[in-house]
Amino acid sequence: MELAPRKCRFPPPLLLLLLLLGLSTGAIVNWPTEEGKEVWDYVTVRKDAHMFWWLYYATNPCKNFSELPLVMWLQGGPGGSSTGFGNFEEIGPLDSDLKPRRTTWLQSASLLFVDNPVGTGFSYVDKDDAYAKDLATVASDMMVLLKTFFDCHKEFQTIPFYIFSESYGGKMAAGIALELHKAIQQGSIKCNFSGVALGDSWISPVDSVLSWGPYLYSVSLLDDQGLAEVSQVAEEVLDAVNKGLYKEATQLWGQAEVIIEQNTDGVNFYNILTKNAPMSPMKSSLEFTQSHLGHLYHRHVRHLNQDSLSQLMNGPIRKKLGIIPEDCSWGGQSKNVFLNMEGDFMKPVISIVDELLEAGVNVTVYNGQLDLIVDTVGQEAWVRKLKWTELPKFNQLKWKPLYSEAKSSETSAFVKRHENLAFYWILRAGHMVPSDQGDIALKMMRLVTQQE
Repeated sequence: MELAPRKCRFPPPLLLLLLLLGLSTGAIVNWPTEEGKEVWDYVTVRKDAHMFWWLYYATNPCKNFSELPLVMWLQGGPGGSSTGFGNFEEIGPLDSDLKPRRTTWLQSASLLFVDNPVGTGFSYVDKDDAYAKDLATVASDMMVLLKTFFDCHKEFQTIPFYIFSESYGGKMAAGIALELHKAIQQGSIKCNFSGVALGDSWISPVDSVLSWGPYLYSVSLLDDQGLAEVSQVAEEVLDAVNKGLYKEATQLWGQAEVIIEQNTDGVNFYNILTKNAPMSPMKSSLEFTQSHLGHLYHRHVRHLNQDSLSQLMNGPIRKKLGIIPEDCSWGGQSKNVFLNMEGDFMKPVISIVDELLEAGVNVTVYNGQLDLIVDTVGQEAWVRKLKWTELPKFNQLKWKPLYSEAKSSETSAFVKRHENLAFYWILRAGHMVPSDQGDIALKMMRLVTQQE
């Protein structure tokens, strides 16, 4: 494996001056040991496959970073950038206007953003055959990165390490968490892995698809005819999955979404109270844009690479980082990431979650109330399918309300916990929980990481 020169943030005034002068801000420095620093790097995880990561040390006025957990954030898609969308649109210290985020998770944890699978964000491949095509490869690549990271960052080896995720990132997080647990048991990776959190996660795609019709019908977004149409194609998806025809199931999934858009006047799959926003045309071949994969990519990945964020990442941020290859643009290979994972889209990973629970790994499931693509009804459905021996006791528990602030009377979420499984129902949030409800998302993270 190869390591690029390690980088550290310049003070804001100097950074601004360098940017105005058009100079690179990436000076080679030693790894920082004090809080409030940033480092970033590339790891060559396979031949022709280079993965980018970006670490922020926790900045808490009362605690050193060594007293707080390390959280790795994984974005969805596949092809959505953690260092871009997760960082600047959800939980990082700055928003996409480079203004401080009040609800940043950095006040309670060090944050590790990783652009995965390779080809996502600033990660890149040298040859087309280096893209990941399945979850096993995604997890294997991440093991190389994490081993490199913890070997170089020995100060984080004993700090509680959590994986938080969103959407397809949750599916990847489940597989990565299981492989990490095994690697720790085998002694090949040294870290204090403390749990995985699956946010609005694509764990059982067919359970999500089957729930879309009833969910939309219950909130007056489908009539009887629309419900019948959505239910029919959902059953076709189920049949394809049961037969192991996953690419066919992917195509049918796309058809189901088109039927929903037609019957709901364009409901937003990420928040049912809004409509799909128009996006600029894709710079892709006509054949791709008119294919079912083209439509799925446009709906589920393009919004993660929106024009304003792309300008930020390929402009000031690229200059700041200083190590991005000239022929690599942020998000430039995301379409290929998505295409190469086609055969993996509709495969469930419920069995992996079962293995995690039986192994004693802490698993948290959280979901936004207003999400459609991975609606709460579908999440509850796959949780009920778990073979975990403690599931009956979990099911018998009553949930408890949560409030963003101790003095607040407005319920922000509900939670149910038993042994090493927790489920959070986040109210008034869509697919991107930290973006929609930053206060309760921060509180949830603190609860999961045992800070409250």
